[in-house]
Amino acid sequence: MRLKDKVVVVVGAGQTHGDTVGNGRAAAILFAREGARVVLVDCNASSALETQSMIAEEGGQSTVIQADITSEMQCQAFVRSAVENYGKIDALHNNVGIASGDGMVDEVSGEAWDRIMAVNLKGMFLSCKSVLPVMKAQGSGSIVNISSIAAVCSANIAAYKASKAGVNALTHQIAMDNARFGIRANAIMPGLINTPMAIEGISKARGIPKDQLIKERDARVPLGRKMGTAWDVAYAALFLASDESRFITGIVLPVDGGQSARIG
Repeated sequence: MRLKDKVVVVVGAGQTHGDTVGNGRAAAILFAREGARVVLVDCNASSALETQSMIAEEGGQSTVIQADITSEMQCQAFVRSAVENYGKIDALHNNVGIASGDGMVDEVSGEAWDRIMAVNLKGMFLSCKSVLPVMKAQGSGSIVNISSIAAVCSANIAAYKASKAGVNALTHQIAMDNARFGIRANAIMPGLINTPMAIEGISKARGIPKDQLIKERDARVPLGRKMGTAWDVAYAALFLASDESRFITGIVLPVDGGQSARIG
């Protein structure tokens, strides 16, 4: 087992309803399969409890904590709870992102911009900040932040793009600030992934059938003309959370079927 005896906190361990599994839930389930005790953090406790049930069905161990990561006090509280329950935190997996109300720069309201930045960037900052003292005291730890290829590719979602570019920069800063303490920080940039947030969310926002949206998104992926799944992102995260990547820090890893590598 690649995470045997490890304690992993997954922020965003629930998901919106849909036909497929979301990135946070897939990561949490995979971490548990690989031997981790998983702390499931989400603002929607009932969705995190669904993830917990799936983990329990496979014989895994997890705890659910409801928290709003835009609150520093609530981030500190889930860190305290994780340490009280399990004694340590070996890895933090940050998988939170919203894009509701987004659009091109002249279309986004100030309110929508602030909300997206608060969740996507400030939330990651606060959760990382809260877990760092624990990892420093241990002399070890791995932070994996989920970004997006929107950070580096053309996108018509200005606030989301800016927030994810910020996640990349934040991750790099954390990596360099904390390498001397044995703490690693890396980011993953998923591309077009078949998740409920993407398919159900975008099809509803655009008013188009899900099958049509899936075909459109599949056609844009160089590798096999098919979107990835949440499991593709989860396996990349598993590697970065595990000791297999012990000499890797400060990277931003695309998991996108070559989409961000295509030029022209």
